[in-house]
Amino acid sequence: MRWITTLLLTVALAFISNAVMADDEKLPLDKVPGAVKESVKKRFPNAEIVGAAKETENGKVKFELNLKDNGQNIDVIVTPEGAIETIEKEIAAKDLPKVVADAVAAKYPKATYKKYEEVIKVKDGKETLEYYEVTINTGDKKDLEVEITPEGKIKD
Repeated sequence: MRWITTLLLTVALAFISNAVMADDEKLPLDKVPGAVKESVKKRFPNAEIVGAAKETENGKVKFELNLKDNGQNIDVIVTPEGAIETIEKEIAAKDLPKVVADAVAAKYPKATYKKYEEVIKVKDGKETLEYYEVTINTGDKKDLEVEITPEGKIKD
């Protein structure tokens, strides 16, 4: 009888988790609202918009635009009204601060590094580096995204 309760709880938790998680839907560029595109073009005037998605998370709609700017990949999260909320910029390994690289190397000494990003939060038009995101392969063929503060603390 106990296993049935455990099974039901597991199924219920999985259902709730999926309801709260973001729902991503690829979006043709011509379907992206004008305010969203204008805001991104104003912030990144030389960038080319190469992809877009519409996300719904906790009932709120947001748009993610994928950009190429001088060879750099940038993802921008924008509200339907055109307010930029998050900027994720891919960076080179050499641009990762030593304290951040050391923290990842200490925790995952055998990992293979795949991608490095700066994650910038935008509030009231002010951009603040929130954390770095490093995508690694831990050796068991699984990719893992590790978030590290600028001070070198790995986020749980």
